[in-house]
Parts: sequence; structure tokens; C-alpha cells
Amino acid sequence: MRLPDEPEIPAQINIVPMIDVIFAILTFFIMSTLFLTRSEGLSVNLPKATTAQTQQSTKITVTVDREGRVALNRQPIQLDALEPAVRKLIEPNQEALVILNADKGVNHGQVVEVMDRLRQIKEAKLAIAAQKQ
Repeated sequence: MRLPDEPEIPAQINIVPMIDVIFAILTFFIMSTLFLTRSEGLSVNLPKATTAQTQQSTKITVTVDREGRVALNRQPIQLDALEPAVRKLIEPNQEALVILNADKGVNHGQVVEVMDRLRQIKEAKLAIAAQKQ
């Protein structure tokens, strides 16, 4: 209840708390987008190629590191077990893109051997990863 001799105080909106909330939300979105980019393979030093193209995201990535160790989707695997493991990841009657990440310092013969194993899978389309120059 207002007394008749009290002056009327104009309504005010304090925006300082609202600015704090907006900055908190903005910080959340910035931090979350930093984690959206992920690498499916292990960290290797890829060779450079001027004709390299960006491919759609894939679930199957085979990596050969500098020491010649093979990994399937970041999990170490023996070369003999590679073909059956990739076959299990491909859905029936579907084609899948298998990306081969091979370090530029790895023995060429080992890369060819891994490629040969992957080519035996009819449903697998093979792509070799490279950095665009």
C-alpha cells in the first residue's frame, strides 16, 4: 500500500544478472563446440597431397603407426584379425568407407599388405588419408 505523499519510484530492469547468464551460456557453447571435432584414428604424421579430398565421417578407420602397429578404430589389432573385424563392422548389404591412416614413415610394404587385406572385403571402399597441402 502506497501512502499519498510517497514519490512513485519508476520501474527499473537490472540487466547485469542477465548479462552474466548470457556469458555463461556463450562460454558453454564455445567449450562444447571445441569437443565436437574428433579424430577416429590414432595420431600419425600423414603425408601431404594436393588432390586430397574431405570424406564424410566414417565408423571404420585403420591406422598404421610409425612402428608398424595396426589399429582398428583406435584399438590395437593383429594383421590376421583385421579382415574379420572389419567385416563385423560393416552392416549386411551395405557399403562402408574404410579410411587407412598410415604414417608417412611406415614401410611401404606394410601399407600394401594392410590394403590387400582390406581389398578382400567386397563391401569395403578403401580411402587413404592424407593432409591437403
